[in-house]
Amino acid sequence: MKTAMKLAVAALLSLSTAFGAFAQEFTKGVVNKVDTKAKKVTIKHEDLKGLDMPAMTMVFRVEDPALLEKLKEGSNIEFVAERVNGKITVTQVK
Repeated sequence: MKTAMKLAVAALLSLSTAFGAFAQEFTKGVVNKVDTKAKKVTIKHEDLKGLDMPAMTMVFRVEDPALLEKLKEGSNIEFVAERVNGKITVTQVK
């Protein structure tokens, strides 16, 4: 019985993790500035619904160097921003 309960809990945790991965919402924006040395990007963006933030221009951290390579000043992008270690960070770009 305990094994069945453990399996059920593991399955629920897996589903909630998968749902979280799919629940990330892309936001449209325009890249104003890319600072590769500081690993930061300035984006004029629409509302960040997942962070309850209105449309504005702001600086984001970008921890993944591969994402920084995709970002060019003046480019229209769609991106995901999340709180990572307390800092608002761009985690995905398309």
